[in-house]
Amino acid sequence: MRWSGRPGVALFLGVVLSFSGTPGSSSLDIPLEVEQLPTITAQSPNTMIAFPFDESYSMRCAAKGNPEPEFRWTKNGQEFDPDQDPRLLPPEDGSGTFIIPNNGNLSEFQGIYRCYASNKLGTAISEEIEFVVPHVPKFPKEKIDPIEVEEGQPVTLKCNPPKGIPPLQIYWMTIGLQHIEQDERVSIGLNGNLYFANALERDSRRDYCCFASFSRIRTIVQKTAMSLVVRNTGLKTDSAPGSGFANSILKSKPSLLSPPGVQTYTHLVKGQALMLECIAAGYPTPKVEWIRVGQGLPDRAIVENHGKVLHIPNVQQEDEGQYKCKAKNGHGEASHFFHVTVEEPPQWTTRPESQISMIGSDVLIKCVATGNPKPTISWRVNGLALNEVPAANRKVFDNKIILERANSSDSAVYQCEASNKHGTILANANIMIMNLPPVIVTEDSLQYSAVQGKTIVLHCKTFSSPPSVITWSKEDSADSVTGPRFFLHDNGSLEISAVEEGDMGEYSCIAKNREGSRAITAFLDIKEPTKIVDPPMDLRILVGTTAQFVCQAEFDRSFNHEMETYWLKDSVVIALNDTENMGYLVDDGILQIANVSYSDQGRYSCVVRSPVDQDIASAHLIVTDVPDAPEDLMLSELSGKSVKLKWIPGDDHNSSTTAFVIEFEESQREPGIWREAQRVPGSHTSALLKLHGHADYRFRVSGVNEVGQGRPSEPSESYKTPARAPDKNPENIKIEGHLPHEMDINWEPLAPIEHNGPGLEYKVSYRQQGTGDEDWQEHVVKRHSFIVKGTPTFVPYEIKIQARNHKGWAPEPRVIVGYSGEDFPSAAPDDVAVEVVNNTLVKVSWARVHKDKLHGRLGGYRVNWWRLRSLLASKKSHGEKHALTFPGDRSHALVPGLRPFSEYSLIVMAFNGRGNGPGSHPVTFRTPEGVPDQISVLRTMDIKKHSVSLSWSPPVEPNGVLTGYLLQYQLINDTEEVGPLVSVNVSDPDASKWLLPDLEAMSKYKFYLRACTRLGCGPATSEECATTPEATPTGTSSRNFSQTSTRSPPSTTVARKANTTLSSLVPAIMNVSSSVSNNFANISWIPGGERQDSELYVAYMNNREGNWKISEALNTSKTFHVIKGLEPGTEYTVRLMTKNWVDNSSIFEDVIKTRGEGLASIHGGISTQGWFIGLMCAVALLTLILLIACFVNRNKGGKYSVKEKEDLHPDVESQGMNDDTFCEYSDNDEKPLKGSLHSTSGDMKPADSGDSLVDYGEEEAQFNEDGSFIGEYTGRKEKPSTENKANTQITA
Repeated sequence: MRWSGRPGVALFLGVVLSFSGTPGSSSLDIPLEVEQLPTITAQSPNTMIAFPFDESYSMRCAAKGNPEPEFRWTKNGQEFDPDQDPRLLPPEDGSGTFIIPNNGNLSEFQGIYRCYASNKLGTAISEEIEFVVPHVPKFPKEKIDPIEVEEGQPVTLKCNPPKGIPPLQIYWMTIGLQHIEQDERVSIGLNGNLYFANALERDSRRDYCCFASFSRIRTIVQKTAMSLVVRNTGLKTDSAPGSGFANSILKSKPSLLSPPGVQTYTHLVKGQALMLECIAAGYPTPKVEWIRVGQGLPDRAIVENHGKVLHIPNVQQEDEGQYKCKAKNGHGEASHFFHVTVEEPPQWTTRPESQISMIGSDVLIKCVATGNPKPTISWRVNGLALNEVPAANRKVFDNKIILERANSSDSAVYQCEASNKHGTILANANIMIMNLPPVIVTEDSLQYSAVQGKTIVLHCKTFSSPPSVITWSKEDSADSVTGPRFFLHDNGSLEISAVEEGDMGEYSCIAKNREGSRAITAFLDIKEPTKIVDPPMDLRILVGTTAQFVCQAEFDRSFNHEMETYWLKDSVVIALNDTENMGYLVDDGILQIANVSYSDQGRYSCVVRSPVDQDIASAHLIVTDVPDAPEDLMLSELSGKSVKLKWIPGDDHNSSTTAFVIEFEESQREPGIWREAQRVPGSHTSALLKLHGHADYRFRVSGVNEVGQGRPSEPSESYKTPARAPDKNPENIKIEGHLPHEMDINWEPLAPIEHNGPGLEYKVSYRQQGTGDEDWQEHVVKRHSFIVKGTPTFVPYEIKIQARNHKGWAPEPRVIVGYSGEDFPSAAPDDVAVEVVNNTLVKVSWARVHKDKLHGRLGGYRVNWWRLRSLLASKKSHGEKHALTFPGDRSHALVPGLRPFSEYSLIVMAFNGRGNGPGSHPVTFRTPEGVPDQISVLRTMDIKKHSVSLSWSPPVEPNGVLTGYLLQYQLINDTEEVGPLVSVNVSDPDASKWLLPDLEAMSKYKFYLRACTRLGCGPATSEECATTPEATPTGTSSRNFSQTSTRSPPSTTVARKANTTLSSLVPAIMNVSSSVSNNFANISWIPGGERQDSELYVAYMNNREGNWKISEALNTSKTFHVIKGLEPGTEYTVRLMTKNWVDNSSIFEDVIKTRGEGLASIHGGISTQGWFIGLMCAVALLTLILLIACFVNRNKGGKYSVKEKEDLHPDVESQGMNDDTFCEYSDNDEKPLKGSLHSTSGDMKPADSGDSLVDYGEEEAQFNEDGSFIGEYTGRKEKPSTENKANTQITA
């Protein structure tokens, strides 16, 4: 059979013919297209209570059948037609249901109802439905006389609650609604009475009220108040427990107030709660015990109401037996027996089943029920007793009926009813006798979709009598489908497991019996499976942050517009439009949870669903946070010195607590300040804390996990410790000697909380070490320092410090050893020698100073040196002093940073904590020749079409005997390529000018000039200029162009075109001149007759530093500009320009020198006048005579200059040192290491500057164990110098 037409779509089709039938019905799975007996599908519960707050009450009855059933009712066994009563409302669904409205006349409808559903084949009946109309319970109006009893006698206040809908709850209260307190003596019985085992005088009151609560009808009623008077007989004895007094007549043995008699028979239904009660009277109040005769009480048994009630919930058959209560006091006992029988209502053992049988077959209908008492079985057919519907082929037995050779006329609904005193159960059994060809209920031409690898069921729901044989075949085969993947269900459905692509196609289902056959087709389509390829991953996230789960899936493309993705939290769908889920955001398969809270923690599942399958992937969100504050802090094991603190940890929020931090507050000294006392592991919940005396403590605890430290707990109760002697002595004792004959003792004082009591003092004890049993010198002080005077210089002392307060002394202190004050070393190192390593480095060695001459702890050695002269100069002078300190006991060191080709003087001295000792005899040494420094000034002059003249000044430091200059130049026009480098050797060391001929016209050149000695040439100074298109007139100054030193900023100008003349760029100015002072210079000019408003710029450069500075724009009409802030005695190059950057175009250029130290500028001044020279010579001679006289007078024949003498024997004030100077390389003024600075006029700046090895190479410069310098010497770093004004010398 081929598939044709438009198929329906069924993803999983099944015909479900079961209905919401009553418990007493069993239904056949028969299509409604087939004639069939009625079947009750729904009915109201067996008991309906008409609660007054309900609007209406539905008496339900629904049934199915073919033909459609008709309904009728009976009430209390009599016919009842709801349609005849206009007060009843008909149903809206066409069933037999009717509705009783709550219109105030409900009592008329109270009764037992039964529904009958009938068609031409038979009648089905419902179980009985009891409609109960409760009345409002009320206590009767009555006058209750006061109850009078003597003290100690039992009394019962009876409640007698009205009847009503259970459950019933009894309360005894006062008129003011205060509950009557219950205990072993006073209790409320199961019957609602209030029992007093023995009345006391305090029980007297006039407002005992019984309240009965009926919760199902929401009603509470109150009984008339009762009065109880307890009379006191006045006779007292001391036998009463608790109070110490009691009435002598109160003594009585127990008796039972409830239940009466000696035994009770109790019958209850299985599953109910067994409640046995014994309330006893007597004085003293008896205690009640429960036992089960012959065996122990059930495990489920609970003793309640102060032992008076035995409660066994959900009682079972095995709980049957004999129970006994026994009430006892000191005067006797009373008991009562309970015989408990557990019964049960009827229950089906074999329910009569509906069945279809063929004509002519025998039919067995069986009905078996159990119960206690044993239920009786009664039969009906179509709602009538069997004797009212006789049948010749029907045989009836106690629990079964047999229909022999049944005919279609025997089709009927048989009812079986089982009853005992606890209830009735009813079952309908539809017995159908018929022959029928196959009826296939499943729709024809259905289209199924399946996913590869999954299971699919093709349905072929069939009904027939006798049963049909079902076969399935595929379009490409006439044979039935077979194989391990194909399974045929009893209901005709074909299940295909592990679906493959080859299973796609058309299938046929054929149903056949002896009455006929029927067939349908189904089409199977195979789809790609839905698969989540990027599933959500487990997250641990901090509370308050944002969590994000990703879910991406692959699926069959044909389902592009039918796919659905949704999220579950803990298996519940997240409704994104719900206000409770405002924190969730889903976008393109990503679930975002903002501001995560603890409630967001859980298991999140992503579900991707297609019309045929789905895939699900889950991940857990774990929300972490700092631990909650611990709770219930408790102090225990209190002693004066310790306390045990216990706590209950707070929630760790999914991050295990690693530690607990215990803090304390000492409210006497530091109220409100919490300090950490101890940390314990996170597994601990207690800690033993050591305490100080005379302190008022409170404690708090906080937890720590990987997230951080949580909030602290509430503080514990306070605990005040008694005062006691100190537990410890001062620590961190320091022994210092600032003066030779003193010893300063300092220590860290005890913290206030460590005082342990008032009146803290310190006892300082000391004695000289090695003096045997000499008595200790002792002093008691309140401060934390003490000075011992009159000590020998630098000798060891034994010192101990002990604390005490008003309660006593701290433990015996430990003895420490310290030294008295140091004095300056008294001897200088001997045998000082210098070994020249290279032209900038020497090795200095010496003989160590003897320890007896150190007068203290050796700090190390200090090397001072100064430059006397360059070997090119014959005149010596005391140059700038340098110093290096070398810590530790050593006999040699390396001194770097020297000037080549120079003569130096050097001394060595020892130092200790007090300061420097005397210097050694000076040693004079010379450094070898080196290469010259950079030439300071290089200028271009007489620039012509094919030649340029260069002029220069010699290097400031030639570092040897100059042998000449190396001049190099090359073409550098504005192209990427440069011309070849041409070298010219200038062999005359005194040369200062040079003419370079044969240059290209209108070309730019760069010139390099180096000064040379026998060891080589120094660094180059460079200059650029461009040749002119035509010869420059004779007499034109070269100052129209500027030099560019290698130290100047790079030029940013573009080279001028060859036909551009200088006159077109320069304002008309004349007579440019300069004048200088010690710290400023004045550049002046006369404006020409044209272009009066042109702009000029003044640029100047310190020739030592090489950095240009440029002024603001100047108008030519101003006629002058003052350069301020210049250094005295310093050479500057000054340019007047038309641009605000430095390039090769300048109007005016000059080299000036500021005045300084009594010398004038090289450009004239009074220094060139004869009278001034004579005056200076006379002053210099007089000064020299005075210096010689002072020197002779102070040194008495010494052979050193005044300055050298100061270096040999520095005064006390200048020699003071402290520990901070150890391991540092600096002079007394802590100046950076630098070489001597020599001015162009030959002056020396005798500033006392120190050297640091950091200036001579790597920042981490060190010395090795023999004092040699580690690492290659890399030359001195440029650092600014600092002049020492106080030590400046003026030499003539």
